[in-house]
Amino acid sequence: MFQGTTIVAVKKDGVTAIAGDGQVTFAEKTIMKHTACKVRRLFGDKVVAGFAGSVADAFTLFSKFEAKLQQFQGNLPRAAVELAKEWRSDKILRQLEALLLVADRDKILVISGNGEIIEPDEPVMAIGSGGPYAMAAAKALYQHSDLSATAIAEESLKIAASICIFTNDRITVETI
Repeated sequence: MFQGTTIVAVKKDGVTAIAGDGQVTFAEKTIMKHTACKVRRLFGDKVVAGFAGSVADAFTLFSKFEAKLQQFQGNLPRAAVELAKEWRSDKILRQLEALLLVADRDKILVISGNGEIIEPDEPVMAIGSGGPYAMAAAKALYQHSDLSATAIAEESLKIAASICIFTNDRITVETI
């Protein structure tokens, strides 16, 4: 299975940034790729999403999530709820191993296959193997610097990459 990644979202001053590293790790032993793009824009560039977990599973979920966004006219919470319900109840989708971190201008959400949809209390969230490191860095930078959302997301990933062996410093950032 391909795994190991870090995705972080930061919302500050009317801008939401989601950043992801580029490393793809195979069987927790081999780096297969350094420049994967795990963050993408959806729904006419009004939503940004990143994934952690199996690449093929994540692409399936991106497609399903974008269909839900279309169905519910870009209503992020509703699309997230409907995706989580389908993901949890569908016999095949239930086997998918990934997490999605999604955001629009107003909300940041984590969607899991267990039916969980988590909206963070603070305007930062991170997922993946380096998620705890990126989250700690993002919280500190958010609270103790004047950096922009984009800069906080980038810097927190660089910090995570210096600690987590499944995270690298080839960073993709998308903002809304």
